[in-house]
Amino acid sequence: MANTDCQNLQYLLDRAAISDVQLRYATGVDARDWPLYRSCFTDEIETDFTSAMGGEPRRLSADRWVETVRRTISGLAATQHMITNHVITIDGDEATCVAYVQARHHLPNESGASDQTMFGYYTNRFVRTADGWKIRVCKLTVTWNTGNWHVFELARRRFDQSEGRKPSS
Repeated sequence: MANTDCQNLQYLLDRAAISDVQLRYATGVDARDWPLYRSCFTDEIETDFTSAMGGEPRRLSADRWVETVRRTISGLAATQHMITNHVITIDGDEATCVAYVQARHHLPNESGASDQTMFGYYTNRFVRTADGWKIRVCKLTVTWNTGNWHVFELARRRFDQSEGRKPSS
C-alpha cells in the first residue's frame, strides 16, 4: 500500500473515531451512562456553554464536568441529543469537529410546558491520546431555543430531592 493510501486510510479511521466520540457523548447523556459520557473527555477540559447558561467558559476536571451534567440532566424525565453534520478537520494529533445539535429536554410539570429544546452547534476540539480521540474543549453555541426554560430548575430540584438533599431555591 502506498504512503498516500495509508494516510488516506488513517484520515478515514480518525474521522470515524472522532465522529464516534460525538455519538457517545450524546448517547451517554441520554442514557444517563456517566462512565460512557466521561470516556469522551481528556482528564482536564475547557467548557463553554455560555450561550445556553450564561457565565464564563470554564477549565475543570472532566470528572467535575460529568458530575455537573449529571446533576443537571438526571432530574429530567427524558432527553434526546442529536449531533449531526460532523465537519471534521484533523491536524496531526489534534482535530476540530463542528456539528449541529438539537437537544430536547422533557419534564412534565404543573408550571408550564413539559419541553425545552435547544438548537445550535458544538465546536469541539479533540486530541489523540493513548486511549483514542478525546474532547479537550467543548463549546456549545445555541442559535435558538423553544419551550419552557424553567424545566432545568425543576429538574435540579427533582434531582436534589431524589438524593435526599434540600432543594435549592
